[in-house]
Amino acid sequence: MAKVLILEQSKSVRNNLRERLEFEGFSTESAESFSLARKMCENIPFDIILADNPEGLDGTNLPFIILSRSNDIDSAVEAVRHGAVDFITKPIDMNRLLKSIRKVITPPTELAPAARPKPTRQVNSAEYGTIEPIVGESEAITLVRRLIDKVAKSEARVLITGENGTGKELVAKWLHCKSSRAEAPFVEVNCAAIPSELIESELFGHERGAFTSAIKQRKGKFEQADGGTLFMDEIGDMSLSAQAKVLRALQERKISRVGSDRDIDVDVRVIAATNKNLEQEIRNGNFREDLYHRIGVILIKVPPLRERKGDVSILVEHFLKSICNEYNIPTKEIEKEAVAMLSERRWSGNIRELRNIIERLVVLSGATITTSDIEKYC
Repeated sequence: MAKVLILEQSKSVRNNLRERLEFEGFSTESAESFSLARKMCENIPFDIILADNPEGLDGTNLPFIILSRSNDIDSAVEAVRHGAVDFITKPIDMNRLLKSIRKVITPPTELAPAARPKPTRQVNSAEYGTIEPIVGESEAITLVRRLIDKVAKSEARVLITGENGTGKELVAKWLHCKSSRAEAPFVEVNCAAIPSELIESELFGHERGAFTSAIKQRKGKFEQADGGTLFMDEIGDMSLSAQAKVLRALQERKISRVGSDRDIDVDVRVIAATNKNLEQEIRNGNFREDLYHRIGVILIKVPPLRERKGDVSILVEHFLKSICNEYNIPTKEIEKEAVAMLSERRWSGNIRELRNIIERLVVLSGATITTSDIEKYC
């Protein structure tokens, strides 16, 4: 099985790529920084790297593909100069990316992954253990779990609020997997990561010829999630024009692709999330009040880690086990004093920051993580 390293700062992009590539039969690992990626390359025999920046990758002696937000010629030339085997602009054309990966890693005599039977896609259901648990024993996170249990079985739309890195996406996945739609698709879209001029095409799809680069018909996220759940992350960053169309889709349960006047019926439960104060955004004229009331039937606030410091030790143990398991190494120990040091941090990046630091410590420390490791690497 070919191993792919995804070097990308955006968590949502990393997760989407991992899910799709693993569905296609590849083994994946991900990193958000070059230093971590280089360390992983020393311990894991990767076949190819997908990265958002070519700097330093030519020293890894591995083929790499650049996934860039920029579509100018200079960026492509610079990537090729550093040794990139391909340069693909975002939003990523997965068909092109898969073709490029297979071209690099598949010898002529080997059966291409596309010709092999695809692995059965796992259902995002708790009984199959395909999503992370919501870890913690604090009153704040216990309340979140209770709300999930109470709300999941209904068809009510949910708005999840909280700071970056608190686990809003995880709450959305649990709402889906505990719902009657658990066997249907769970489709994610990061509204902040998509340029405003492309968001409508991403959500509603487009017809061939609808705009210059629309070379074929494409289904949007609403159609892809038909019968299941659409998770609209960072909905507070969506343009007002896109908000109007989302409102219509929610009201009428119909969408129309860009370049088409034909309505398409969709049965989708929308779960939205934001790190913004939408009531303030409404007062500032940046968010539609009618859409806010449509998506916010149920409100779930995910607490920041600084408000649940008692959970830090539990999360540390959880991440140590899961990360060491990912790396296929024995679970490392951690000194009580080191856990205490971690518990006193402010954690502006919340759970995401904690997990990244534990992964860094797993990679760089010895068999036991000490206070000196915390001082040195954190």
